Amino acid sequence: MRYVYPTGEEALKGIDLTIEGTDPVAIIGQNGAGKTTIVKHFNGILRPASGDVFINGENIQNRSTAQWSREVGYVFQNPDDQLFLETVRKEFEFGPQQLGISKKEINERINWVADIVGLSEKLDTHPFDLTSTEKKFCTIGAVIMMDPKILIFDEPTRGIDVGAKNEIYKLMNRLAAEGKSITISHDMKFVVRNFKRVIVMCKGKILLDGNAEDVFAQTELLKQSFVTPPPITRIAQGAGLKKTVFTTGAF
Repeated sequence: MRYVYPTGEEALKGIDLTIEGTDPVAIIGQNGAGKTTIVKHFNGILRPASGDVFINGENIQNRSTAQWSREVGYVFQNPDDQLFLETVRKEFEFGPQQLGISKKEINERINWVADIVGLSEKLDTHPFDLTSTEKKFCTIGAVIMMDPKILIFDEPTRGIDVGAKNEIYKLMNRLAAEGKSITISHDMKFVVRNFKRVIVMCKGKILLDGNAEDVFAQTELLKQSFVTPPPITRIAQGAGLKKTVFTTGAF
């Protein structure tokens, strides 16, 4: 599969990728590697210039992006690109309303989602009056409200503090238990903590694809995409340990 932007830039150069099963997947790589471009093909925001993209055996060309949102939810990197209504409650209601979900079920979902994203006391607040961290959780909650089978997170830990990252960790682990997560991230600690499978992209191609231990052992290849393993991993590698470790306990 290939994708070419209107400028003529070839952003994806012959991608051959299968994602199956229930394990969450992380996609990493330098800026411009093609990470966001590839995941925007997973729900039809972008369509391939050549080749095909299939979701559960169905070509993405068969449905609109709005229809695919029932299957694949996308949380943008910048919350301001996603929030546009007057209250958090309305943000949560909007997606399910477009899907024809009953008011009763929407209200039940709101109570549940607001609780897990920590916004139960902010449902009547304008999203732009939220903190940057709360905005992030609002966008996540709005997508969870539609109960898609797959959730794509674009840089979920960018621009938030350590405490908020810990809350994201908890939420991601909860979603991972349901096999719902594909994530783009530059936060390698976050990646190794939450993902068994890691895909490394470089200049529009897939450089590495495998379990986290094997991927982060390929230090020379990782340099091509300017990916740096977590500090404890680098220390262990520098000490000559054969096993790839991600925690001080494992070290």
